[in-house]
Amino acid sequence: MASLPVAVIPTPKFPSFKSTNPTKRILSTTNQFTEFNEKARNQRSLSKSYFHQVSSLCKDGKLEQAVYLLNEMGWNGIRIGPEIYGELLQGCICEGDLFTGQQIHAQILKKGEFFARNEYIETKLVIFSAKCNAFDVANRLFSRLRVKNVFSWAAIIGLKCRMGFSEEALMGFCEMQEKGFLPDNFVLPNALKACGALQWIGFGRGVHGCAVKLGFHDCVYVASSLIDMYGKCGLLEDAGKVFDGMMERNVIAWNSMIASYMQNGMNKEALEVFYDMLVEGTEPTQVSISSFLSASANLGAIEEGKQGHAVSILGGLEINNILGSSIINFYSKVGLIEDAELVFNRVLERDVVTWNLLISSYVEYGQVEKALYMCRLMRSETMRFDCVTLASILAAAANTRNIKLGKECHCYCIRSHFQSDVVVASSIVDMYANCGRIESARQVFDSTSKKDLVLWNTILAAYAEVGFSSEAMKLFYRMQLESVLPNVISWNSLILGFIRNFQFNEAKDIFSEMQSLGVRPNLVTWTTIISGLTQNGFGNEALHIFQKMQDSGVRANTICITSAISACTEVMCLHYGRAIHGYATRNGLSSQTAVATSLVEMYAKCGYLSQARRVFDMILNKELPVYNAMILSHALHGQAREALSLYNCLWEASAKPDAITFTSVLSACSHAGMISEGLQVFADMVSIHHFKPNMEHYGCVVTLLSRCGSLDEAVRLILTMPFEPDAHIIGSLLGACREQNEIELGEHLSKHLLELEPDNSGNYVAVSNAYATAGKWDEVTRIRGVMKDKGLRKNPGCSWIQIGGELHVFVAGDGSHQKTEEIYVMLSLLQMDMNYNTKTLCI
Repeated sequence: MASLPVAVIPTPKFPSFKSTNPTKRILSTTNQFTEFNEKARNQRSLSKSYFHQVSSLCKDGKLEQAVYLLNEMGWNGIRIGPEIYGELLQGCICEGDLFTGQQIHAQILKKGEFFARNEYIETKLVIFSAKCNAFDVANRLFSRLRVKNVFSWAAIIGLKCRMGFSEEALMGFCEMQEKGFLPDNFVLPNALKACGALQWIGFGRGVHGCAVKLGFHDCVYVASSLIDMYGKCGLLEDAGKVFDGMMERNVIAWNSMIASYMQNGMNKEALEVFYDMLVEGTEPTQVSISSFLSASANLGAIEEGKQGHAVSILGGLEINNILGSSIINFYSKVGLIEDAELVFNRVLERDVVTWNLLISSYVEYGQVEKALYMCRLMRSETMRFDCVTLASILAAAANTRNIKLGKECHCYCIRSHFQSDVVVASSIVDMYANCGRIESARQVFDSTSKKDLVLWNTILAAYAEVGFSSEAMKLFYRMQLESVLPNVISWNSLILGFIRNFQFNEAKDIFSEMQSLGVRPNLVTWTTIISGLTQNGFGNEALHIFQKMQDSGVRANTICITSAISACTEVMCLHYGRAIHGYATRNGLSSQTAVATSLVEMYAKCGYLSQARRVFDMILNKELPVYNAMILSHALHGQAREALSLYNCLWEASAKPDAITFTSVLSACSHAGMISEGLQVFADMVSIHHFKPNMEHYGCVVTLLSRCGSLDEAVRLILTMPFEPDAHIIGSLLGACREQNEIELGEHLSKHLLELEPDNSGNYVAVSNAYATAGKWDEVTRIRGVMKDKGLRKNPGCSWIQIGGELHVFVAGDGSHQKTEEIYVMLSLLQMDMNYNTKTLCI
């Protein structure tokens, strides 16, 4: 077996010497030793002095001077120990100075293994890299550590948590304990933060238990992290228990509790906690004020938000970009744009977020010119647009249908290489779709390489909006083939597309399919299908789905309730209408203008006018739509005087009448034959209100004049109209001619009516009746023959009644009802009774 060669070291030969004076030699050696010790003491003293100076400079943030002292030590040959490098790295950590820290790291490596592999230095380097978010470097250094301690574990877990690698952070938390290291009050908050980010409540409870076992549950930082974790997981009761159990609360704990309530929609509770914090004497921070303002904005609580702003000023908080952005956001959300502008002008250092907030606020409130001016001002201050800025500009173009602005912004996106950003791409697609350029929207969509769910939903919504249901369906299947799972928004677009294309069975099928696949319909889903069915005459089905929505526990909003009430109006279902009224009252929605208007119309059209008036009278702040509904209700029930009285009340309420108001009042006057009052309203509409009458208004006045025998006046009014009369006006005039035996005019109007609407069976019936009244039976036969040749049939009369929960429908000439015989027997008896009473009265 071969052996390693061993070098033979020759015995050194030292020159012989003779001591002439032994005593002198001993004294010389002693002096040299004393001199050596003195130098060593001086070196230690100098090294300690330098250490204190370096440490002091690092604590003061004067890293450049500290590094100069380090170099000076090297020039003077003074020993540099690991503790000096440790202090310098700590200074870099405090200042977040990655570049200087890297230079120090390089010097350490030059010093050799003694320094580079020192446990203290290695740990400090890991902590430094982690705190400076140098993820790859920190991971590499950590993996090379010979000895890992609780400090290095804390640093690497904290880094992973900050960088969003929450699962890896929790894996490190587990591994740390497997290696025998117990987490401290620095590790536990990071583990809890990771649990909150992932919403892993089970793991979070485990970390909570670990904190209790180790005695850290009373630590204010751990407790604050527990509150935050429970809040992010939606367990506000558990968060409250931790908060209430804290012996000592600092501002971080208060902030965590306020933010938890606000993030979970419990905005009132967030405001209450903020006020409790002030009562207990804790000074709020920027974070406190920001959360308070967000909660106030969500509630629309203007006074409370202003108080929060005042507290920040009285507390001497600097209105920097963070606090300033929160205040601007509050004022924008509650509609106080001028106040938002004032705050914006006082922000010390405005960043792109601050600019974007004001620009997006202008866009939201339709002040596009101001938004564009702010964009120009932003560029003049050398601020670059980001994807949020561009999305706001594109939204402005979409809202105003300004294709020119949209194209200009699209070009800017291409020049600045933003077109591949999915947020920007989605905004461009939406802009083209809103401007009616669906082909351009599709081109942008197809050219985007990385398509996320938002982009898919945007193009689906674009096709759904214009009723291209087949194309929307193809895209829906294609997104799944490309491994993008549709969410409830995707399904909603599909349902809307089918409804817009009048494919109601397909819309209902998709609605059923999404539920069978475990996708729970949200409020938008329910509202879309209920309103779609209601608007297209499927009132009974809309009410059935509304009942299903209530069973599912989804709380209806104003739009949904309004649609359901409209469905009750369509099918004359007073029973369900009253039930929905109760639901709206219990949920505090009955006083909403849209709901109140629908209720008034529903009760009036179902014949319950007194209840319609009761609903109207209960509304404290009445808006014009409610007045219009009540005026129309009186008109429908022939109460023209009441309709006119309510119309006159508009002056007292300072409400300006609109087209619907005038139509309702004129219609009431027409039905009641109140010619002078009707003509006065028509004259006031033009002379006082400066309102230009439309075809419907002229139609009401023509009908009014015709019914009162003023055919000549009606004809003269038609001749002065700024547009050609429609079939409705001609029809009403023809009816008056028939009643007043105006044969010649009637014949002329008959021809004109059939030319206007040659396929309307009702017009042929009206003309036929006019000829019959005039005794022209040959013309009657001819008109009936034309109807037969064209395949036109008179639409049969239809009526229905609801008894209990069952709806009974009756159509003229139809005997399919199961109780037809009984109904006709009863009608015969009633007719006999009526005839008997008539004869009795005559006698």
